[in-house]
Amino acid sequence: MREGVEVVVYCGSGVTACHDLLALEHAGITGAALYPGSWSAWSADLSRPVATGQEPGQ
Repeated sequence: MREGVEVVVYCGSGVTACHDLLALEHAGITGAALYPGSWSAWSADLSRPVATGQEPGQ
């Protein structure tokens, strides 16, 4: 992992992402964080950015 890179995991509701945290720790990537609200909380706030469709140029 690159120095100074922050890792945050999320999923649909925050439960499944805990497995990601465990796997990262097991792989030696320590200090990752969980966004507990995950996609459910993020998408409920219409002021937050959400990408839809294909990326430009694809």
